[in-house]
Amino acid sequence: MKSILFKSSFLLVFTLLSFKTSVQQFRGQAIYFSKSKMELGRWGARMSEAQKKQIQARLKNRLEKTYILNFNKKESFFEEEEKLDAISGATDSWGKNFSQGDQYKNIQENSLVQSQEFYGKRFLVKDQLQKIQWKIGKESKQIGQYLCFKATTSIPTSELKWYNFSWSDLRRESQKRTDSLATKNGAPEIPMTEVEAWYTPQIPVSHGPAEFWGLPGLILEVSAGNTVMLCSKVTINPKEEIIIQAPSKGKEITKAEYQKTIRGKMIEMRNNRGRRRG
Repeated sequence: MKSILFKSSFLLVFTLLSFKTSVQQFRGQAIYFSKSKMELGRWGARMSEAQKKQIQARLKNRLEKTYILNFNKKESFFEEEEKLDAISGATDSWGKNFSQGDQYKNIQENSLVQSQEFYGKRFLVKDQLQKIQWKIGKESKQIGQYLCFKATTSIPTSELKWYNFSWSDLRRESQKRTDSLATKNGAPEIPMTEVEAWYTPQIPVSHGPAEFWGLPGLILEVSAGNTVMLCSKVTINPKEEIIIQAPSKGKEITKAEYQKTIRGKMIEMRNNRGRRRG
């Protein structure tokens, strides 16, 4: 009897350890293709179709990108696949100053670590993950071999593109300080971006591309503003080992501090150009 109990206990412990190990080792890789619509604003009305196509060709590397997301149960690492410029054959060094760097997310610790480079200086942005209040719907569709469900949310635009810089945003901020019409109920209006995501419970991790996470399944498609990101390939437990590590090089800084830094530098560059012209 003791022998039977010992064997049963050993089998139970072995099964539990095997299950724990398999959970810890669960890992995957997802490839995403992103496409953004070109916004020319008021200048677009003055351009011919040929001029628009020429600009679109020159900006192809900024409008169409490929990303790789490596993940396990609690961590993910998101990076852009670097491509040569379609016109010059070189990498897009200017666009790199305002593009998303390598991004590490730890959903258990609610932490973000992102490597950013700005005019040759490296920064290590450390902050909390962007809070996202998802509304999960019943609508579903098939993406590849996975059944996906729809979720929507609204996120402050500045939180989605905190690593970018826009002169138009700067002008809007200046306008808000002088225009009382830019307030609603006594509080400044915050530009928001509507987000639509499709996730699959068949891959039970709460990861996704870029800033997006927090759903009961891997996000395979997301639309935010003028950009759509679609997963083209998923590999679960690939034969090659996937190592997920947070970036470690660069000056440590928060997202808010990084925004302040690049904004100040761009204003300084603009002022210096104005003085040289004068």
